[in-house]
Amino acid sequence: MNPNEIISHIEPKKKWLDVDLKGLWRYRDLYIMYIKRDIVTQYKQTILGPLWYIIQPLMTTVMYMLVFGGLAGISTDGIPQPLFYMAGITLWNYFSTCFTACSDVFGANASVFGKVYFPRLVVPLSSCTSNLIRMLIQLSIFVVIYIYYVISGKFSAGISWSLVLFPVYIIMVGLHSMSWGLLFSSWTTKYRDLKFLIQFGIQLFMYATPVIYPLSFAPEQYRWIINLNPLTPIFEAFKYSCLGVGTFDASGLMYSFIVLCVTMFFAVIIFNRTEQRFMDTV
Repeated sequence: MNPNEIISHIEPKKKWLDVDLKGLWRYRDLYIMYIKRDIVTQYKQTILGPLWYIIQPLMTTVMYMLVFGGLAGISTDGIPQPLFYMAGITLWNYFSTCFTACSDVFGANASVFGKVYFPRLVVPLSSCTSNLIRMLIQLSIFVVIYIYYVISGKFSAGISWSLVLFPVYIIMVGLHSMSWGLLFSSWTTKYRDLKFLIQFGIQLFMYATPVIYPLSFAPEQYRWIINLNPLTPIFEAFKYSCLGVGTFDASGLMYSFIVLCVTMFFAVIIFNRTEQRFMDTV
């Protein structure tokens, strides 16, 4: 081999739209490694290990039944409370865990980013994928509970044709969480106090999303505010698809898709610009 031959040439990005998409494919092995790392290390040195994937949604469902279904008396549109709350929890846990992971990409990986080059988008993409596996485990719990209520005659299956769009719902939720997380990750490198906003802001945001209540339960004068939330049509469509309650709003899903495209566009651009100088501020 000629010692003067250049095998690879790496140079800093200069353009706003200079996104290394080919690099994501070249570093696919690293992407898989990050997924395995996230799954293995999340509950490493714990007593119950992966069982927390099952225990957490079940305990959350029981608490929602006691507080919101029992004390507050919030309607579930005639759906058994375990089914209704598990449907919302399954999607919301996926959104919140992906958002939290993506919002701290630079802070959590500063030691790695400062030593070696690879497309930084590999990290948030791997976080969304590893959390997808966790979501599928929780979804299986929802399916088991669903089958139990149907077989026992306590609930008549309300499955709609729109259930075939379930992969679309999941992809949209994951990409929404990633785009918002990338924006906050870029901002928190300079404004550290935004991390405190994320911690309690994501909890407050859940109440602006029809997770623990049907959209029909919201007062009419405030319903338009909830409809501005791009997650609302996704959660409502999922509940309509598998439970027969809620609404399937094609225009709402289109609105959510447009918001997703806009936020993802700006999130990737800002993320790429931030990675060039974040070591000076982190």
